Amino acid sequence: MRLRTKAVALITFALSAVLAGGGPASAAADRTLEVPAPAGSGLAPYVAVIKPVTAERLGNSWHEGCPVGSDQLRLVNLSFLGFDGEVHRGELVVNADRAIEVARVFADLYFGRFPIERMETVEKYDSDDDASMAANNTSAFNCRAITGGTAWSNHSYGRAIDVDTVQNPYVSGSGAVYPPNGAPYVDRTQHLPGMIHAGDGTEHAFTTRGWTWGGSWDTPIDYQHFEKP
Repeated sequence: MRLRTKAVALITFALSAVLAGGGPASAAADRTLEVPAPAGSGLAPYVAVIKPVTAERLGNSWHEGCPVGSDQLRLVNLSFLGFDGEVHRGELVVNADRAIEVARVFADLYFGRFPIERMETVEKYDSDDDASMAANNTSAFNCRAITGGTAWSNHSYGRAIDVDTVQNPYVSGSGAVYPPNGAPYVDRTQHLPGMIHAGDGTEHAFTTRGWTWGGSWDTPIDYQHFEKP
């Protein structure tokens, strides 16, 4: 625990140093965060690039009438560790006022060696949440209603992220599991790669920054979901 705490402190310090003098979080300019790997970790440096995003780039994940405009969103291209143990690049679209914080969260996941299968923006799945979940895709912005309702989801504001959706399924009040291929992971006594549990490093990376975890809800239970409205 002490080693993990020390590593997180070093990451936070390094990110703060990179961001110093960078201007407000919502500034419409590219920003690069690079964090050197701890000695002996065997990892490459963590790199996140935050840049403006256009409505054209968002494809059908955004449309007229959405609660935020494309100018209020940012594309974050970042390092993540795959289930294959290799370093990959992924992309998330998040609200401009969450972009730096999200980059910091995923730095913690990266150095904590939390595996992620894929991280693609949802228009690559025709913005179909079911298809994205079934592909075990970690994603954020998608202008859509909440599951089973009509109100805007926090994903519509770029203030929610779903992580490893198969290993961390959504379980409705009736017991339905989404995605269906996540059913083997409803048993949370298992501790398998990609699963999120209360008090672990992944949950901690989000909740210590003020995000809420859907895995702590009573009904529905949304193990994949983190949000900060």
